[in-house]
Amino acid sequence: MASAYLVLDDGRIFEGSSWAATGKTFGEAVFQTGMTGYQETLTDPSYHKQVVVMTAPHIGNTGVNDFDNESSKIWVAGFVVRNPSSLTSNWRAQNDLEAELIAQGVVGIQGVDTRAITRHLRDRGAMRVGIFSGLELTREEMVVEVRKAEAMSGAYLVKDVSTPAAYVVPAIGQKKFTIAALDLGIKAATPRSLAERGVEVHVMPYNSTVEQIMSIQPDGVFLSNGPGDPSTMTDVIEVVRELLLAEVPIFGICFGHQLVARALGGLVDKSSKGWGCGVQVYRVSDAQLLADGQGVDLQLLASHQDQVMLAPEGAQVIARNDHCDIAGFRIGEHILTFQGHPEFIPAYSRDIMALRREMIGEARVAEGLATLEKHDHQGERVARWMLDFIAAQ
Repeated sequence: MASAYLVLDDGRIFEGSSWAATGKTFGEAVFQTGMTGYQETLTDPSYHKQVVVMTAPHIGNTGVNDFDNESSKIWVAGFVVRNPSSLTSNWRAQNDLEAELIAQGVVGIQGVDTRAITRHLRDRGAMRVGIFSGLELTREEMVVEVRKAEAMSGAYLVKDVSTPAAYVVPAIGQKKFTIAALDLGIKAATPRSLAERGVEVHVMPYNSTVEQIMSIQPDGVFLSNGPGDPSTMTDVIEVVRELLLAEVPIFGICFGHQLVARALGGLVDKSSKGWGCGVQVYRVSDAQLLADGQGVDLQLLASHQDQVMLAPEGAQVIARNDHCDIAGFRIGEHILTFQGHPEFIPAYSRDIMALRREMIGEARVAEGLATLEKHDHQGERVARWMLDFIAAQ
């Protein structure tokens, strides 16, 4: 078994053994503390250009399958484990983990102390990292290569994570609506959840034209969550504006919420209050939404620092709290957006906070984790609101 090295740009080097694909890879070092859910992590577009360190020592015993994927491919730049399972033992498994990583060209490393790496990253913060597997390079050469690698930037990652071609997720049972979903980094669970509610979802590339979107005669257009800076998405913003002129109903979450705001002249910026994470409790003030009789408080998982700071002209703010004053807005009967994530589940929220611990801050992560125990996530409630919004057109 060939030697492999995990090299951080502060000069720290961890020596292990080759595993998964061999070669070299670079990215931002992040860690994931969950003992399960590695397949969802690997296939989540949020981890694009990141080298993921699995803190838990034993990884891979359940193999991989098609159903648990969050997208059509593995997105991580590299994968770091301590003790990968040599056997796959699960009735749902269709392949073993290492074979899948090799098939998709993901460079990995095994036999390193992932808990020590996690502590190092917590102490030093996020940094560039490289995995060198089966290569004849000196330690000095590896450090130089890592420091020359492109720094992680979320400015315009949508083009990387969006689907290259449109595809359809058929409605389950009787079809009620047809939705065009612009893929800005969509998770597979989102169209699957809509399909379970009778929605035929056409997932379309981020750079789809208005003509392409309108060709399916959608009942509404959904703008997904995703990575990046809304200010760079001028092409998508222009499409949103054209759709609004055509009075096509638009609804969005997180990144999509911010894009709609910018398209209409609102202001999006990083909050001086830091990150909003865990279950956020918002006060809802929209009479149509409150007709569901579940009260004025909406409990919704969130993960963001960018947020809408100034609502577009004519927007009715429908959800807010002390951290995010514009957590949802409506414009007439054609626009409905929310900052939070109805598609999240608490376990995923916990993993995201672990992943972004250095960015979010220890105190805020502790607060966010506490909310997972204190509040229930009402993603299903928001999903119903969005379907009611489409039905009312």
